[in-house]
Amino acid sequence: QVQLVESGGGLVQAGGSLRLSCAASGSIVSLNVMGWYRQAPGKQRELVARIGSGGITIYADSVKGRFTISRDNAKNTVNLQMNSLEPEDTAVYYCNVWMVTGNYWGQGTQVTVSS
Repeated sequence: QVQLVESGGGLVQAGGSLRLSCAASGSIVSLNVMGWYRQAPGKQRELVARIGSGGITIYADSVKGRFTISRDNAKNTVNLQMNSLEPEDTAVYYCNVWMVTGNYWGQGTQVTVSS
C-alpha cells in the first residue's frame, strides 16, 4: 500500500505563487518518476511536470518558465513551485509516482487563481 499526501493548494490572485508538496509513504520501492498532473473542470487530466530519479525534468509548454518541479529522494517527496500563476492554472492538482510495483495517485489539491 502506498499513500500520497498532497499539500499547499489554495486560492491566490493572478501573478501570485503557490508551492505544492507531495509525500509518499507506505510500501515504497524505488520511486522512479514523480510528477504533477492537473484537471480543470470539463477538461481531461494533463501532465504539468515530472521528474525522473536522476533529476531529468519535463514540463508542459503552458507552465515552462513559471513552474519548477523538484524532489527529495531521502524524504520521498516531490514539490511544485508555481510562480506567475494565471487563471488558466485553476485546477485540481494530482501527485503521481511510478514505481516497479505500479502507478499511484494522490487525492488531489485544489488550486484556484483569481483574476
